Amino acid sequence: MPPPGIGQERRRFYTPDTEMNVNGLLLGFDYGSRQIGVAVGETATANARPLCIMAAKAGQPDWQQVAVLLKEWEPDYLVVGLPLNMDDTESDMAQAARKFAGRLHGRFGCRVEMHDERLSSSEARSLLRDNTASRGSRLEHKGQSTGKRVAHNKIDALAAT
Repeated sequence: MPPPGIGQERRRFYTPDTEMNVNGLLLGFDYGSRQIGVAVGETATANARPLCIMAAKAGQPDWQQVAVLLKEWEPDYLVVGLPLNMDDTESDMAQAARKFAGRLHGRFGCRVEMHDERLSSSEARSLLRDNTASRGSRLEHKGQSTGKRVAHNKIDALAAT
C-alpha cells in the first residue's frame, strides 16, 4: 500500500506504445543498477532540472526516498528512460528499466510512462565533458544530467504533438 498522500488514486500504467499527452509536472528517472538519476520537469515552461542521484542496490532504490520525492513534488506523472539499442531492440537494461517503472506504478499508483532515451547518456556525457573539468565531477553529475535529459526529451516530445 502506498504511503499516505501518495498515489491514492490508482492510475493506468503507460508504456511507450500508449499515447499519453499529459501536461504538468513530471519526475524523470534515469534507471541504473547502481544509481538512479532523478530530475523534475515542467511541461508548461518546457524546463527540466536535475534533482538528485539515488543509490541503488541490485537495481533497487531506497523506496522511502522515492516516496519522499513523490510527496514533496507531487508530480502529475513519472517518466522512466527506456535505453533502447540503436536498432530498436531492448537490452537487459531496458527490461530492468521497465521492471523499475512497473514497481513505481505498483508501489505508488502513479502514472508512469517509458520514454526512449537511447542517446541521453551520451548527450549528458558530451555536455559534461565540455563543461566540467574533472573526471570525478563528471561522474558525479552524469546521472543527474541524464535524468534531466530524460525529462527534457519527454517535454520536447509532448510539445511536438
